[in-house]
Amino acid sequence: MNIKIAAISDDGQTISQHFGRAQFYTVLTIVDGKVTTREQREKIGHTHFAGEEHAEDKADPRGHGFDPAAQTRHASMVANIADCQVLLARGMGAGAYQSVYEAGIKPVVTDVVKIDEAVQQYLLGALEDHIERLH
Repeated sequence: MNIKIAAISDDGQTISQHFGRAQFYTVLTIVDGKVTTREQREKIGHTHFAGEEHAEDKADPRGHGFDPAAQTRHASMVANIADCQVLLARGMGAGAYQSVYEAGIKPVVTDVVKIDEAVQQYLLGALEDHIERLH
């Protein structure tokens, strides 16, 4: 099995707590169950959109991040990991989660802090997706 797993990170070792604020992606390529490459990729985040107007629909029962402008921002945030099959985060907005999913990448909100541990658990089918952490 060949798979690429991206994790949002600020240090390359731990999974950041918030998708939008993380500094970059750590991308691991796994071939036959073993990590063959590890790379750091640029990640667009909230600071890149600081000058834009944010129109949030507070009444949306799904949470924030579902308005068209937010969906466009999320799409640009995941463009740099379009070749990945999985995205690991420790927290993210419901709209971002949906955007990642719609981009063909499986989002997983985990409580595991270390990237390598989370990847191993994912490969074993033991990594739980904590969607209750979506906001």
